[in-house]
Amino acid sequence: MQKTKKSGLPENVKMRHNGHFVDLISGSPSGPRIRMISVNKISPNPHQARTELGNINELVESIKKRGVLEPILVRPKGVKFEIIAGERRFMACKAAGINEMPCIEMDVHDQEAMEIALIENLQRKDLDVFEEAEGLQALVDLYSYSHQEVADKIGKARSTITEILAITRIPDDLRKTIKEANIFSRTMILEIAKQPTVEDMLELVKNISEKKLTREDTRELSKLIKGKKKKIKYFVYNYVPEYTDTFRLKLEFKKRTVSKEEIIEMLERILADIRGQVGKK
Repeated sequence: MQKTKKSGLPENVKMRHNGHFVDLISGSPSGPRIRMISVNKISPNPHQARTELGNINELVESIKKRGVLEPILVRPKGVKFEIIAGERRFMACKAAGINEMPCIEMDVHDQEAMEIALIENLQRKDLDVFEEAEGLQALVDLYSYSHQEVADKIGKARSTITEILAITRIPDDLRKTIKEANIFSRTMILEIAKQPTVEDMLELVKNISEKKLTREDTRELSKLIKGKKKKIKYFVYNYVPEYTDTFRLKLEFKKRTVSKEEIIEMLERILADIRGQVGKK
């Protein structure tokens, strides 16, 4: 069948391959400018919210294959440019041997630059709970923001902001202990932060680590340590079956908290003892 209609661009129009989209956007007369900047002219941000940049190997490989897909934020600083946000991408570019990278240039003063840097980092998903807490605390300390004002800027509930800020009560050396114990649950870390003293915090951390406590177990022990349930000396497990009212089971342990795994282990030992006694008869 013969084609009767041509497709594609008209013959008098050619596809433009030279140049870069950055060149077009950087010609904007006002507002933030996007431009290519030499990595040698870029300096790290001294107010970086992250305490660790983490493993950037995957990002390095991605940049080698596809380039930088998201520009970093910078501002003029003398003859160079200071990073507002995007330090991981900057470090990955240097590691990948990239000479220039796309940047959004913003002409902002120190306070605004720090605020943008903190908020941009806080909106990322890979900050750990301690970095997030310190970032929020920095907004409060630097600008005297209320918890509601921080919530409005970050886009989270005020109650969430208040909870996360409570985590800053945990001392640095105890934070290291928490990480080494592989405690990453925000709920558990919040319960640790709620303890009245550092000694109580440490006691809760040790119990979580050694007894492999669940979040529910942690809440229960947290209340006990804080003294909200002083009348309860031992952990009591009550089992009331729904299918019959002929019996109920009560186990009392001589310690303040017990994990579900420990309860199962104890029940299995009881069953083994009963079976052994039956076998002897």
